[in-house]
Amino acid sequence: MLRSTLFVLAFAPVAAFAAGSDTPADETKEPEPTETTMECEEGKVWDEETEACVEVESHLLDDDARFRAAREFAYAGQYGAARAAVLAMQVRDDGRAETYLGFTARKTGDWDGALRHYTRALEQDADNLLARSYMGQGLLERGDFAGAKQQLDEIRARGGAGSWAEVALAQAILTGITYNY
Repeated sequence: MLRSTLFVLAFAPVAAFAAGSDTPADETKEPEPTETTMECEEGKVWDEETEACVEVESHLLDDDARFRAAREFAYAGQYGAARAAVLAMQVRDDGRAETYLGFTARKTGDWDGALRHYTRALEQDADNLLARSYMGQGLLERGDFAGAKQQLDEIRARGGAGSWAEVALAQAILTGITYNY
């Protein structure tokens, strides 16, 4: 217990930084519930401009809005809606889409699908530290401690020491608790 407490205290200040970056990013902390999950029917997204719930495929939403919705849905345990939001993204080769398709596949029990998506994300960008962190968390959930540790080592070797991706995977390895966003 003391070891995990020291670990959390040592890394708590950096947990607000984006995976693989030096700048704060919303993608690294729990998404705040918005009208998307508090007001809209499941799978619909709140559009600030029209102040209404819209279909995730709506032309009113851009990929960033769909990605934020996917994260919010995932955190709320609405993995089907999260997957639909990612699939509605126009640009699928930026790594975010494959990373979150892997995440939602993993959370719904489709490890083979998750591994395929994480692998694609890493083929697009071997330095995608978030994909490596989520893949490592999935490996850990499957009992593959060595595989999870290998992803942690890759994160560190690729400049991710102190990043959210490293902290999240290291904490998961230490505690056995993985992240839902």
